[in-house]
Amino acid sequence: MIAQPLPPAIGPEFEARVEVDGSSRAVVVLFWGTSLLWLTVASLAGIISSIKLHSPDFLGGIEWLTFGRIRAVHWDTAIYGFGGLAASGTLLWLQARLCQVRLPYRNLLLVGGVVFNIGILLGVIGILMGQSTGVETLEFPLWAMPLLVVPYVFIVIANFTMYFKKVTKHTYVSQWYLMAVTVWFPILVLSAEACTNLGAVDGVAQAIANWWYGHNVVGLFATPTGIAAAYYLIPKVIGKPIHSYHLSLLGFWSNAIFYNWAGTHHLTGGPLPAWTITLGVVGSLMMFIPVITIGINHHMTMLGSFHLLKTSPTLRFAVMGSMVYTLSSFQGSLEALRSHQEVTHFTHYTIGHVHFGMYGFFAPLMFAMMYYGMPRLMDQEWSSARLIRIHFWCTLVGMLIYVFAMCYAGIRQGLMMNDPAVPFLNIVRFTIPYLGLRTLGGVILLSGTIAFLINFIRIITPHKYTWATPTLLDSERDWRKVVAKEKEQ
Repeated sequence: MIAQPLPPAIGPEFEARVEVDGSSRAVVVLFWGTSLLWLTVASLAGIISSIKLHSPDFLGGIEWLTFGRIRAVHWDTAIYGFGGLAASGTLLWLQARLCQVRLPYRNLLLVGGVVFNIGILLGVIGILMGQSTGVETLEFPLWAMPLLVVPYVFIVIANFTMYFKKVTKHTYVSQWYLMAVTVWFPILVLSAEACTNLGAVDGVAQAIANWWYGHNVVGLFATPTGIAAAYYLIPKVIGKPIHSYHLSLLGFWSNAIFYNWAGTHHLTGGPLPAWTITLGVVGSLMMFIPVITIGINHHMTMLGSFHLLKTSPTLRFAVMGSMVYTLSSFQGSLEALRSHQEVTHFTHYTIGHVHFGMYGFFAPLMFAMMYYGMPRLMDQEWSSARLIRIHFWCTLVGMLIYVFAMCYAGIRQGLMMNDPAVPFLNIVRFTIPYLGLRTLGGVILLSGTIAFLINFIRIITPHKYTWATPTLLDSERDWRKVVAKEKEQ
């Protein structure tokens, strides 16, 4: 199909958006594209580590693919490779759009993106070579971490530059979260590295610092970026303002105040003062305030527009992410209770909860940003609605299988471990079928990622024959005919 002419520019605002998108194209595509490559690596590493749990001899003769190494690769490439790059691309593009200014320091940001990817690659190689620090979520060797931190300085500078040069007078809800992430993340990484791997504190204080970081890298980095994406995309797609400015204000500040204290609930039962655990429990329960306010805001904004989920890929992923944010956050707050921890601590339940948040909340909102942003950045539409549908259903079904298997098995596992009459070997045998379901869920998630990656490669590949009309979930395109026509020329 030959591309139809785009509608003429209507007013200066439209022209400004086109100019902003043009200025950020190379940087954002680099960050988003490489994030999908790392998500593929993370998913593959996760499948390998999952298989090893129910089939220990799988790849058992390869030293650098032992469970302790490949599992660390899975998590670190997911949180830094996919999460860090996808969130950074989202942050830069959204800030430029909301401020209506061109993206500054493009060459510096491009170099930073390349350096960031090199840092992740070297970190992965270091872990596989046995040079992991052994600290949860900070497993990359110390010599690799500066390559992740320094490029983020460029992002911080660019973000503040855009904000202080903004054309718009209003500060949007999404910008509150984006500005907060820019400040929080460097403080988190530098403080955690100093306290854990550089020896600023000793003993149990290192454990507190570790889980302060491990919890907050999700809650004060991934979560705010995901919420910012939801606050931007849902009103934008359905053409309605956000339901309540005051609720969004309450949600932002309560999230900023309470999430920071929640990490120590992961250390329940450890050799820590009781008040530190209690502080984590209280902080976790207080998170009901931002979660409920944000959930109400998103739901009330969507009210009357749910029929658009049938056709809009962006909206479908955005609403999925927003709904799972509410559910996974409720689950996390309840999980902090000591009575809950007595059953679920040190079980597969925690693994299910973590993946519920990352694959059910954060990842779909980053996908939604890409589905909305890439056509505007590339002046080209997605080639296949079928691949989008495959991506959505694989993400949803794979995530549900994974989370159900791990959470249900974890509860039963915890109850059996608390019963001294049950032999430990019987508990291990009980979990094996659910670990198989975990692997199945991971394979389905990887299949969806590959479908999205194919669509992404197509949209950044220059072609003479393109689509200018939006790709809806009920539309079909024949990519092979387009390529065949182009070869005839």
